[in-house]
Amino acid sequence: MNAPDGPVLIAFDGSAAAREAVAAAARLLKPRRTIVVTVWDAGLAYATAGSPPDVGMTPTVDPATVLNVDRALQEQAERVSSEGADLARSLDLEAEPLAVVDAGGVAQTILDLARDHRAAAIVVGSRGLSGLRARLEGSTSKAVSKRASCPVIVVHEFEAGEDSGDRG
Repeated sequence: MNAPDGPVLIAFDGSAAAREAVAAAARLLKPRRTIVVTVWDAGLAYATAGSPPDVGMTPTVDPATVLNVDRALQEQAERVSSEGADLARSLDLEAEPLAVVDAGGVAQTILDLARDHRAAAIVVGSRGLSGLRARLEGSTSKAVSKRASCPVIVVHEFEAGEDSGDRG
């Protein structure tokens, strides 16, 4: 259940669509406390170490390598989240960064955070993927908007050359 006075959760991955989402949140929702969240994937070193062809065993992955990869991914997520919070603050939002490990999919992690923080709303960017790419990569914005217990604002990436209307 959302709280009307709760923070706004802004999903931020550093993309142009995510930057548009921060800008839209600032235009529409300030003043409001915001949490700029970046989700990162722990154990990626294990996931990317596939089996060689015609071998039934998964190759051994050095645990130190996994820890180093995870540490680097976490640090990158923290940098991205901080960058998003800096952008939000430059647009007069009261923003704090938050980097979290993926706990069952990016959309589910965002939904869990929104619930845990009693978010008033969630803001997500959408890159407008379609066709096979959308099927393979999935749509975080679509999954969040379908299952959220609070309002969701989906902000589409603005492409250069489009009529900007009143985008500011």
